[in-house]
Amino acid sequence: MHAVLLLGLGLTTAAGTARAEASGTDVTLHTHFWVDTTGTASLEEAMARPADDFQPMERYRSFDLDRAALWIRVDLPALDAGRRWYLALSAAAFTNRVAFHATGPDGRWVAQQAGDHLPVSHWSHPDQTPVFALPAATAGPVWLRLENRPASLSPRLLLLDENTLQATRYWTFLLVGGYLGFGLLVLFWGWVHARLYGDRAFIAYCCYVAAMLGFQAAFTGVGGVFFWRDWAWWNDAAPAIFMLWLTASGIWFVREACAVSRHHSRVDRFVIAWSLFGLLFPVFYLLLQNREVFLVLNLYGLLSVLLSFALCIWTWRLGEKYGGWLALGFLPVHLSYPFPALRAAGVLPDSWATQYAVLIGSAIEIPLLLYILHRRAKEFNENHARLRAIESTDPLTGLTIAPVLFLRLHDAVRRARRYGHRCGLMLVELVNHADIVSREGREVADRALVVAASRLSHVARDVDTVCRVADARFAILMEGPLPADGLVLLAQHIVAKGLEQVPSLPAGLSLRFRLVSMSLPEGTGEVEVEPLLSRLGQALDQMAGEPRKVVLHLPGRPAVPTPA
Repeated sequence: MHAVLLLGLGLTTAAGTARAEASGTDVTLHTHFWVDTTGTASLEEAMARPADDFQPMERYRSFDLDRAALWIRVDLPALDAGRRWYLALSAAAFTNRVAFHATGPDGRWVAQQAGDHLPVSHWSHPDQTPVFALPAATAGPVWLRLENRPASLSPRLLLLDENTLQATRYWTFLLVGGYLGFGLLVLFWGWVHARLYGDRAFIAYCCYVAAMLGFQAAFTGVGGVFFWRDWAWWNDAAPAIFMLWLTASGIWFVREACAVSRHHSRVDRFVIAWSLFGLLFPVFYLLLQNREVFLVLNLYGLLSVLLSFALCIWTWRLGEKYGGWLALGFLPVHLSYPFPALRAAGVLPDSWATQYAVLIGSAIEIPLLLYILHRRAKEFNENHARLRAIESTDPLTGLTIAPVLFLRLHDAVRRARRYGHRCGLMLVELVNHADIVSREGREVADRALVVAASRLSHVARDVDTVCRVADARFAILMEGPLPADGLVLLAQHIVAKGLEQVPSLPAGLSLRFRLVSMSLPEGTGEVEVEPLLSRLGQALDQMAGEPRKVVLHLPGRPAVPTPA
């Protein structure tokens, strides 16, 4: 349900962002560009270049600049002088430095600065993406100088008035803010599950979600506006670092959730090494920042997508039921990942899809993965609970085992002597069990034992203990204080319950109970449980010669209170 709500929010706000951007004027294809291979040309030198050096931007394209600079001349259309106008450059994560030059009303050049190599707080107009105000009555073209390395640069220029710029900003903050808020909620629930189930898969999941939230905050530019507006170096490096941590934690999460170590030790060691590589590679990326390390980064991300999907399918084929579900859970991000990856590689130009595809995909993926993990942990926890219950319960009927009965009987007798009241012990036999085996088979006979255990548990109180002590015999410990006629009333109730018809048993088949009971404690000596049960068993055996007698109460001596 949460995933559906967040998807609806994402699609609504994304549509609003697209509408807001569409209401502006895309002037990218009405510009001319020149690549300064030296990266040192000034504005005057760029303006002095021959006209033939500037090529028309006839299509959206990418520029692999490395240490070069891209100069763009924007010939502005006629603008309404009654409104304030701005020139916005999309894709903040792929722009190191932007210098904007325009002539002011006095004819002098006015420069504005933005880009990842500057703290956002020092931008001329701090925003999630570079935005530049057009001076009133701007005469002639405006100039942009752009730098970016090692990723390709794909400029997209939008001419917006003040209202459209504000609408775009509001829709973007609503989209990303809603995403981050919901992501933090899911992160909290993941940590709660980690503490509840003690499963490392939830810890890996929390790391994955935290890295995904950090990546989206950095990639959309919202992090630079709100969280690290004074840290230029982090604003520049955060998208790549979070992307590496995201993929590394994702592979670790797959390893834990799919139990790779259970199936192949060498594959498990490879997966661990692959995750550690993504965790440590940011150090080399920050030190070098060249084309080679950027190529390794892109290959690591692409191969991690393939590796995670392959591990899920491989373990699913080997019997890990939830491996297949995890592969489906990862699918939204796997399908949306190629858009920003190809944009970073320079294959695709900047667009709405390259900016927000992974955000929408992860908004679907993150709650899906948590739900799958929850179902997996719940099933494993129930299995472990059943295994633990086998140690203290009868596997067929689910009743308490004999050692637990012995301990409770000792405590009940001790309390009865201390407070001077009575407790009771009853031995019940399903008389027609052997007849059911011979007529209906062992399966029906076992079902009859389960029904008998259910009937006895139903008539007993919550504080009483029902235990299966032999193949067709049950013991009931009635805690005190016990009324004088308590044992008699219970015996009558048990016999009557057995005669009721049971839908799960063949028609006409009833449960015939025979029972013997006694009131405790007897005397002041230590209670010997096994001789006591043996005495009750012998009484039951003697009753076999009297078919009409189904209830016997053995007399006992009054209890003597002992000092507390």
